[in-house]
Amino acid sequence: MQVLSQAEAVPGQFWQWRSQPIYYVQAGERRADRPPLLLIHGFGASTDHWRKNVAGLSHEFEVWAIDLVGFGRSAKPEWQYSGDVWRDQLHGFITEVIGRPAILAGNSLGGYAALCVGAQRPDSVAGVVLINSAGPFTDIQGTTKPDPLRAVMGNIVRTLFQQDWASFLLFQYVRQKSVIRKTLEKVYLDQSAITPQLIEDIYRPSCDPGAPKVFASVFRTPQGEKVDVLLHQLTAPLLMLWGEADPWINARERGAKFRHYHPQLTEYYLQAGHCPHDEVPEQVNELIRSWVLSLA
Repeated sequence: MQVLSQAEAVPGQFWQWRSQPIYYVQAGERRADRPPLLLIHGFGASTDHWRKNVAGLSHEFEVWAIDLVGFGRSAKPEWQYSGDVWRDQLHGFITEVIGRPAILAGNSLGGYAALCVGAQRPDSVAGVVLINSAGPFTDIQGTTKPDPLRAVMGNIVRTLFQQDWASFLLFQYVRQKSVIRKTLEKVYLDQSAITPQLIEDIYRPSCDPGAPKVFASVFRTPQGEKVDVLLHQLTAPLLMLWGEADPWINARERGAKFRHYHPQLTEYYLQAGHCPHDEVPEQVNELIRSWVLSLA
């Protein structure tokens, strides 16, 4: 079995899906007594973001990590990107490459994609792990006060960035290494985890020719299925991991929403920001390990 350090990236390979090359990595040996793990990155990230987790978990599990189409080293075709596209990509990968149901662990956007697979392609999934997961809930009438100004400004911004020139200019701004660093400094509690390697791993895919169009699709693609609907459909075991210092979401409030719609979940709150798997990998690896083994 290949033994990895946290600093090493596993050599990857490509799988063809819908005539597009999809990048993935694999480490660890197949175990008859436990399911494989499939790690799914967030927006703008890639398999590189799971380096510490692949290294830490591959001693006891067969571990896979994949670049969603549009990100990392995977192809970036001019498609309409959505949870449905990534759901079908992940389902196809599990079916054709992994060959048996997997535990899907996803961060942020990757969490939403993992939930889509777990809810709508249940034959592929042995369990779901959501780490500061993204995705919209259905707005419940009467629970929040409407903010007309915010609604108007939101519509203006969405309309503006549906223009090619505006989304391209914004993309050119946010892909600068200095801006990537400032963004990471906001969403990471442990600043020492923000390394030049991490910044390079995020910057590098932004240089690919199709990257601006993928970025633009965020403002143009209708929102996918609501999280509460997906949670009602989900039958696989669910583990929720939350970095409490995430400035983008109120972890406790959002966690309560997940628990309301899916009371049988297991959850843990960690001293970390938006990406606990990269900030506190030992804690995340152990929580995933013990939870997966408890399912056997």
